[in-house]
Amino acid sequence: MQRDRLSEWFVPKFGSRNFRLSIGILFLPYTGMVISFAVWGSFSVEFSLDRLASICLLYFFAVGISAHCLDALGSKKKPWGNISHTKLWLATIISLTLSFSIGVYYAFLDSWLLFPIGITEGFFLLAYNLELFHGRFHNNTSFIISWGILPVFAGAVIQSNSISVETIVFSALSGFASYVLITISQKYKELKRQNANYEMYYKKEIILKIVSSAVIFGTIFFFVIIYL
Repeated sequence: MQRDRLSEWFVPKFGSRNFRLSIGILFLPYTGMVISFAVWGSFSVEFSLDRLASICLLYFFAVGISAHCLDALGSKKKPWGNISHTKLWLATIISLTLSFSIGVYYAFLDSWLLFPIGITEGFFLLAYNLELFHGRFHNNTSFIISWGILPVFAGAVIQSNSISVETIVFSALSGFASYVLITISQKYKELKRQNANYEMYYKKEIILKIVSSAVIFGTIFFFVIIYL
């Protein structure tokens, strides 16, 4: 049975245990997908590079650091072992402060629709990852809404304070990609927990790699095409 997640494909195979854990807990392929979804939102309207960079940083702090630190705190299975709760809370508070500072700045500047999006994201951030309300919101629907659909809306709103038809289309695509990711990821983790045959969970791992790589590198490709 898998004791922790240091053997995962997205965790570096080099460096000290603390280094590998620090990178692994960020779930960089999945974080990269969420950031890509926010970029899709910006692509759906007329965008500026400074706001594009801001929404990417916002979601890196909110998801890459805060959400995953809270997940380590809230999970009963302790997937990353016994990490200092003080360090996890410190990282969460600092990254959330940075994330919300970016959002509040643009919300007061000219993108007031970020307020309802930010409040909703903040709720799911805590309820999903800390498994509040007896884990009622720790489910696939919450995952798809919070880290699949809403980032697209936020990406559009920070640029134009509006949601276009293209934004809705992109959100549908991101929601579907998130659904595929979370369902395959659950099957993959269950197989690893059961110490299943390598070939069985490796097929799931390949799908996860393909989905995350397609989203991330596809986003980079379209950015280069659009911007140049």
